[in-house]
Amino acid sequence: MHSFIELSKLFEEQFNIRHFPLQPETLYDPAQYILGIGGKRIRPVCVLMGNQLFDEIDPDAYHAAAAIELFHNFSLIHDDIMDKAPMRRGMETVHTKYGESTALLAGDAMLVKSYEYLNKIKPAQLQKVLYLFNNTASAVCEGQQLDMDFEKREIVSMDEYEHMITLKTSVLLAASLRLGAILGGAGEGNQQHLYEFGKNLGIAFQVQDDYLDAFGDPGKFGKKPGGDIIANKKTFLMIHAFETAKPGQLGELKLLIKNSPANKVEKVVQIFKECKVDDWAQQLKNKYLQTALKHLEDTAVLSVRKKPLRELAEYLMKRES
Repeated sequence: MHSFIELSKLFEEQFNIRHFPLQPETLYDPAQYILGIGGKRIRPVCVLMGNQLFDEIDPDAYHAAAAIELFHNFSLIHDDIMDKAPMRRGMETVHTKYGESTALLAGDAMLVKSYEYLNKIKPAQLQKVLYLFNNTASAVCEGQQLDMDFEKREIVSMDEYEHMITLKTSVLLAASLRLGAILGGAGEGNQQHLYEFGKNLGIAFQVQDDYLDAFGDPGKFGKKPGGDIIANKKTFLMIHAFETAKPGQLGELKLLIKNSPANKVEKVVQIFKECKVDDWAQQLKNKYLQTALKHLEDTAVLSVRKKPLRELAEYLMKRES
C-alpha cells in the first residue's frame, strides 16, 4: 500500500507535462500557468487512494485523477475572478496576470480537457464515472453561487453554511475517493462509506481552515490571520458567534463588520474568545473527523489497507498552513 506522499510523487510524475497545445499560446499558456503554481494535489491523489483501497491501481485512475485536478483548477480560476483575488499560493492569479477574459476562456479550456481525460477510461466504467463527475461539477457550481448569495445576507444559519461548504468544497474530495473506488471494483455500500468519509473529512478540513484564519500562528500558517474577518466572510466561527453572543457583544460585532476599524481583526477575535468560539470550533472539527473515521472503519476491506487514508485524515487535521 502506498502512502499519500508516495502516491503524490507517482501522480506528479504523470501529471507534470504540458496538457494543452502550444497555439494559441495566449489561451493555453495561462491554463498551463495555474497548474505550475502547484498545490498539494490532495483531490487527484484521493482518486488513487480510493482505488488502492480495493485493488491494484488501475491505469484509468490516473486519467480520472488528471480530470479531477484539471476541474479543480478550472474552478479556482473562476473563483479567483469572482473573489477578485490578486494572489494564489504566493503567485499572481490567472486573471491578474493575463486579464479576466482570457482567464475565463483558459478555465473553460481546462474543463474541456478534463473530459478528454475521462474519455480515456474503459467503456465498462465510463458511465458511472461520468454520472458522478457531472453531479459533482454541478454541486460545486451550486455551492459557489450560494457562497456569493450569502455575502449579501446579514444572517446565515449554521445548517445553510454547512450545506454550502459541503457542495463547494467537500463533495469534490468525496467524489475523488469514490471515483477511485469505482475503478477499484468496490461495491455500492463501500463506495458510499468512502464518499461519506471524504465528505465529512472535507467539512472538518473547512472548520480547521476557518479556525486557522482567526487563531492560526502567522509563522506556521504562512499568512497573516484575519483575512476572512477583514472580508466579512460568513465562516463557522462567525456564524456561531452570531448565534451565541450576548446582546452587547452582538451589537459590537455588527458595528465592527459595518465600520471595519483598523483594529477590527483583534476586536472580532476577542469577541470570538469571549464566546468560546475557539473551543467550540475544535469540538466541531473533531465531530466531523470522528464521523469520517467511522465511515472508513465501516468500509468492508482489511484494516491494513485503510492505513494510508487514516494517515491522510491525520495529516489534513494537523496542518497549520
